[in-house]
Amino acid sequence: MSNKITSKPSMFSLGGASVAGGPASAVGGGASGPNTGFARGQRPCSNCTCSPGLLSRQGRRTSLFMRQVNRRRSSGTNLPTRKSLSNESIYSSDSLCTTKNVNTTERLLQLRNKMKQEDLAVYIVPSEDEHQSEYVSSADQRRSFISGFTGSAGIAIISRDLLNFNEKPEGKSALSTDGRYFNQATQELDYNWTLLRQGAKNEPTWDEWAINEAIEQSLGIGNKLVKIGIDPKVISYKQVVAFEAKIKTLIDQAGGLAKVELVPIKNNLIDEIWGLFEEQPKRPSFELIKLDDEFTGESYDSKLTKLQNELQKSNSKSILISALDEIAWFLNLRGSDIAYNPVFYSYLIINGKEAKLFLNNNYNPLIKQYFNENNIKVHSYDEIWKELSETTNILKDEQQSISIPESASWEIVRNLNNCKFKQIHSPIDFFKSIKNEVEIKNHKKAQFKDGLSLIKYFAWLEDKLITKEQLIDEYSAGEKLIEFRNEQSNYQGNSFETISSTGSNAAIIHYSPQKDSCSMIDPSKIYLCDSGSQFLEGTTDITRTLHFSEPTKDEINNYTYVLKGNLALENLKFPEGSNGYQIDVLARQFLWSQGLDYRHGTGHGVGSFLNVHEGPIGIGFRPYLLSYPLSKGNIITNEPGYYEDGKYGIRIENDMLVEETSLKFGDTPFLKFKNITLVPYNKKLINVKLLTLKEKQHINDYHKEIWDSFNSKLDKTSIEYSWLKRETSPI
Repeated sequence: MSNKITSKPSMFSLGGASVAGGPASAVGGGASGPNTGFARGQRPCSNCTCSPGLLSRQGRRTSLFMRQVNRRRSSGTNLPTRKSLSNESIYSSDSLCTTKNVNTTERLLQLRNKMKQEDLAVYIVPSEDEHQSEYVSSADQRRSFISGFTGSAGIAIISRDLLNFNEKPEGKSALSTDGRYFNQATQELDYNWTLLRQGAKNEPTWDEWAINEAIEQSLGIGNKLVKIGIDPKVISYKQVVAFEAKIKTLIDQAGGLAKVELVPIKNNLIDEIWGLFEEQPKRPSFELIKLDDEFTGESYDSKLTKLQNELQKSNSKSILISALDEIAWFLNLRGSDIAYNPVFYSYLIINGKEAKLFLNNNYNPLIKQYFNENNIKVHSYDEIWKELSETTNILKDEQQSISIPESASWEIVRNLNNCKFKQIHSPIDFFKSIKNEVEIKNHKKAQFKDGLSLIKYFAWLEDKLITKEQLIDEYSAGEKLIEFRNEQSNYQGNSFETISSTGSNAAIIHYSPQKDSCSMIDPSKIYLCDSGSQFLEGTTDITRTLHFSEPTKDEINNYTYVLKGNLALENLKFPEGSNGYQIDVLARQFLWSQGLDYRHGTGHGVGSFLNVHEGPIGIGFRPYLLSYPLSKGNIITNEPGYYEDGKYGIRIENDMLVEETSLKFGDTPFLKFKNITLVPYNKKLINVKLLTLKEKQHINDYHKEIWDSFNSKLDKTSIEYSWLKRETSPI
């Protein structure tokens, strides 16, 4: 198969960490005045006029240093080595030009004008698209546009002061995000925004903040009705039910006099103002590709039968599927409508053996034949709302119900015409999380290919930085990794934007370097590389932390505590029915013993040539994981870490397969993890004195497995052969 996922720039985990300091948010302490538009410690370049959001989407960030480098290249001059430069640190982000933060004042003004027309006091802008996707196309990055915050997770809330009668409406604005993005959000948000740190002590949740703003305004205008608005396509019905319950609770707590209502706003207000500031992106619809049985291991007909059997348990035969990765997996199709995620924008209705697929993508005659053979009727994407209404009318007449997923949007429920529906966790989400034998075999092939690519990459990077003393910036290094991956068959692109980060940038958990606006890799500091591939065989997600010279004692010890936690989780045997919430502590225990921790989950499911973050399973501290036990055939990451803001970050991530063991307690079988990633740990960062004999043996056995897997694949005179031999030698 020659089809390849289209490589496109991503906004999902933009870091901007090379900037010293960060913008002063409303809670940040310290300020840069509203007329400057610059963060603390930043200095503008001479020609920056666009916002970071626009610059990133168009790939137009520039820097004085990189322009000088490009002039050297065009004049035929070799790149300077480290010894040839001045005493100023060539690795310091201060040597790079920094761009203006987005000044959101005018954007918020235009949004509040639209809110006034809709009689809204509060407007909510989530990160998700209408399929509740974690990662979205540029056309759905509305929260990024209005706030300037470009991380993949978060929600913006904007209020309009109903007691302010000035010509220009005023109000407040807040951005809520989780611990992965506290650092990044502090840098990217301007003075108009308050940062709500999810999970922080005494910090309101986004819905509490929004509702309390509305309650305060209702009480201020004589207990009249105050409306909170949202596009009903971009919030799930389940969230709406919870939000409305929270309204009642908070009103009661405030004395019961306020009147607040959540209302659907059909035309997304961000879409209505976007074009006033920059060209609004169009949602893509790239051509579909069909996966052969050698990659899927199960036919569409088999999956349909399995789904029907599951629906019969709840006396239903109809289901609406809206999650993009579920549709792609179920139909054995892939697309490239969202960068790094091989999915396509679509809806799917299953009614008995009939399927109706709604999309705008082109497809070849072989796929058309495949649709015909499997009774899959294809309609245009926007026809879903008409079809949903007609389908539910028929079901209502037949006194039947339709199943909809827990993630179904509010707009879906609004179009059900009062038909009975059952909201369930989509069976397909469970089906795809348990890999069949073919998928498991292919995942291991993908890991082998990516392991070889990373070994070549790390050896190349060390040679360039240390032996040849060359300058390599974070972004260029990540591009070189793509070159090594391109040597492998069936490589379809990266599975997410590479986190190639040096020094303090590694402390930004979801940092990603931007072309012409990132730091030089400093060999005297920690380097963290979190990257993954999409192969037809499977998806990978691997993180390694390295040091190329002399790490500090703290760096060595903290790396070792992270590694010990990683090994403890990998070596666990656990009874069937156990979940990721119960075992998360194992990965944190050695950090906790030192009073340390990390603000992200320990593991997530990984798709089969699908999304790199795949539900419903995970390992972490979020209570919802209690509902989703780990099962044989799951592939899940193991990625503890440690981060010191402004200094360095450490993360070690492997992909693990859940397997059976021979153990049983009564009738309950036990399961275990198998690490299928094949990339050595950084020996220079391991404090052997902190390891037990069992841990040392585990590491040595793992490194021997890697050496045995790859040494015959490498030229014995090559730098990667020497690098691998050194890094896999016994500790």
